[in-house]
Amino acid sequence: MTRLSVNINKVALLRNSRGGKLPNLFQVAKDCEYFGAQGITVHPRPDERHIRYSDIAPLGKIVKTEFNIEGNPTRSFLDLVLKNKPHQATLVPDDPGQLTSDSGWDTIKDKDFLTDVTAELKAAGIRVSLFVDPEEKYVEGAKAVGADRIELYTGKYAENYRADREKAVSSHAACAKLAEQVGIGVNAGHDLNLENLAFYRQKLPNLLEVSIGHALISDALYYGLETTIKMYLRLLR
Repeated sequence: MTRLSVNINKVALLRNSRGGKLPNLFQVAKDCEYFGAQGITVHPRPDERHIRYSDIAPLGKIVKTEFNIEGNPTRSFLDLVLKNKPHQATLVPDDPGQLTSDSGWDTIKDKDFLTDVTAELKAAGIRVSLFVDPEEKYVEGAKAVGADRIELYTGKYAENYRADREKAVSSHAACAKLAEQVGIGVNAGHDLNLENLAFYRQKLPNLLEVSIGHALISDALYYGLETTIKMYLRLLR
């Protein structure tokens, strides 16, 4: 079964909009796990518009399944990750002002930088995943820098799913097959939802983990958090 890691950024965004403690981010993390999620993902940004740096240490103590911190590996981000030692660090080349992460690493051009960062994190016992576009050269590049996994950016897949889902998933399936051959794990994330997830999972049988936040929290407004998580889990079995 592919693991479901719930990204709770949107919960933090809602909390921050009023400046208080509701909804309770930490209780939501506990509840996601209780309802069956196999991981919690957070993406702290420099402006702290949703997850705050101060959220990380309490979450690290609360999360009992798998804690995944993703973000741009600036020095402050790396220090945060090294201090809190999550199970996985997902490195994303997002600009500080970006609304959301919409492209992956050029693992060839950025080889030297990524090699150093990956080695530093792995030396601390942290699994490293690199956010990449679904191109085979970037999979090979991720393997060359020493990453444990890739996270395939699925935004374009979701965008083109209704028009031609076979075409939309083809590059992802090819990258997943190559990843298996070279010995690197496969995660995926961005705009996966109740409509397109099952087909994606079917086409990538070696998919280890999906990170889903925006769609899942949006669905929870209608179905409730417990029911929504169970709906996503059924699609991943």
